[in-house]
Amino acid sequence: MKIVYAVDVHENYAAVAQVARAAGAVDLLIVGGDITTAGTEDDVASAVESWRLLPMRLLAVAGNMDSAAIDARLASLGVALDGCGVVMGDVGFFGVSAGPKSPLHTPYEITEEQIAARIETGFAGVKNCRVKIFCPHAPPKDTACDRIHSGLHVGSTAVRAFIVREQPDLVLCGHIHESRGEDRIGKTRVVNPGPVTAGHYAVVEVGETLAVRFA
Repeated sequence: MKIVYAVDVHENYAAVAQVARAAGAVDLLIVGGDITTAGTEDDVASAVESWRLLPMRLLAVAGNMDSAAIDARLASLGVALDGCGVVMGDVGFFGVSAGPKSPLHTPYEITEEQIAARIETGFAGVKNCRVKIFCPHAPPKDTACDRIHSGLHVGSTAVRAFIVREQPDLVLCGHIHESRGEDRIGKTRVVNPGPVTAGHYAVVEVGETLAVRFA
């Protein structure tokens, strides 16, 4: 299985299609949030319909610059990963939208307790899969993927606690544009490919082993 992961779209919907096509034959496109910049659910519906023209399956979470209404529209369109578990063969995908509460008061922030509850709901649907891929918009706290320019770590404590406990195979996140990179928490590989608006994305190949490359 070949997967393209793109995050931090910020209304550059064409960039998502461009990187998906650039990756070649792909089975699944995952869009990891911040589809808009304080946009509407109709904006997202239009984007999703354009991405559905691509020859691959689509799954998505909303980001902190989206909204609860956008999350609901993703669910009605049948592509949501927030609090959901999706199984493809022996690979399970689950995710959580939004960002943790912050001093910036961006449009879609929720408490760490809400983040934890949504993670558990999604994980319940995939916990018996051979390979588990977790897609939170926000990175886990205290990693190479959640550091802002000042050096402060601003990721989610709930995301980190879950990873420490359950050790999913791969975490695909975003949110912190300047923290393009990867890290490990135990056996879990954590990847923030950077914003697709800058042409960045990740390609994941799942076979007997799991490989990730940045682009």
